[in-house]
Amino acid sequence: MTGARRDDGAPADLAEAWADRLADDTLALVRIRSEIGDEGPLCDRVQARLAAVPALRVWRHGNSLLADLPPPGGASRPVVLLLGHLDTVPTFRDTPPRREGGRVYGCGASDMKGSLAVMLALARTLSSARGALPYHVAWAFYEREEGPLRDNGLSPLLDTFLGELPPVTFGVALEPTDLRIHLGCVGSLHASITFRGRKAHAARPWQGENAITKAGRVLALLEGRPPTDVRIGGLLYREVMTVTAAEGGAGRNVVPDRFLLNVNVRFAPGRTAAEAEAELRGLVGADGEVEVTDAAPAGPVCVSNSIFKHFQSAVGAEIEAKQAWTDVAQLGARGIDAVNYGPGATSQAHQVGEHVDAAALAVAFQSLWGFLAGAGAGLPGLPAPPVAGEPEER
Repeated sequence: MTGARRDDGAPADLAEAWADRLADDTLALVRIRSEIGDEGPLCDRVQARLAAVPALRVWRHGNSLLADLPPPGGASRPVVLLLGHLDTVPTFRDTPPRREGGRVYGCGASDMKGSLAVMLALARTLSSARGALPYHVAWAFYEREEGPLRDNGLSPLLDTFLGELPPVTFGVALEPTDLRIHLGCVGSLHASITFRGRKAHAARPWQGENAITKAGRVLALLEGRPPTDVRIGGLLYREVMTVTAAEGGAGRNVVPDRFLLNVNVRFAPGRTAAEAEAELRGLVGADGEVEVTDAAPAGPVCVSNSIFKHFQSAVGAEIEAKQAWTDVAQLGARGIDAVNYGPGATSQAHQVGEHVDAAALAVAFQSLWGFLAGAGAGLPGLPAPPVAGEPEER
């Protein structure tokens, strides 16, 4: 539980009770399969739980949800948006969902159904205190976070319904961060590099041109290329180019006339996808044809945001650079400052035997409750079950 903060004097039995409740809620969500493109049943369940919360407004677009808790009487307060994706990445050797040894196991437990349980618990508990909240709190649960940016469900959801809210001032993506605060995020670009040759019989290779060996210079450059360190506000981001797939060959005895590489380029905040593409094209030169197949911007580093300072003080966790892509970049592209903070472990995402610590769920809930409910807010008591009459899944 690196980065945990347990110094606010909350009774140990209450914290343990919250850990138990959140672990049960996480297990119930893990039991609902939601691989990329099949988020419907989980979206239905989350919508039902949100619909049972008094004063909460809920909108749905496809298998994505936006909800908010408007201040009573039309009061104006800064809007804070909590983000969580519904999809998971199957490992094809997933262990059965279960609770064991203080952990919840199952596909998506860490990335990020534990966070979804925390978000739902915050919706239930903040509703009873909404008159005293310093913020207008909103939630986004969305489909297809993994995969190409063009398929990501967050942007269509916000395009459709964000106008229902006052301008969002700050966002928190509950991605796995080991209970640390991760600022910004690296951008991500995928490109296909095609090397072309000429077919010939493998016994007479001089009659052709081998597209695979033609890629040798570029592969050697990528293999020997060290990460580029970029420091922003004392945080270290590492820019890398990684070959992640290769395809080629026409037969065991044929000189190949085509060889294809997929290269993933990660670039630091402050740089654009166009700049990253230009760097890759410069490395490839005339040896191959570069085609960008997917590009996602880097997320800005928002250390000067006044609400971030309140968030940092309330959470009290270590600050690190986000060496991955998250949807804080999509908020940043809309002019919304956002950070990453969640109970999941970065080492557990997409792993066989994926798990999340129940105690970490309670710490994340307690920290976010303190931030959203205001300074000095103690850990709330356990609310009623999520939906009246709905059996808890154990």
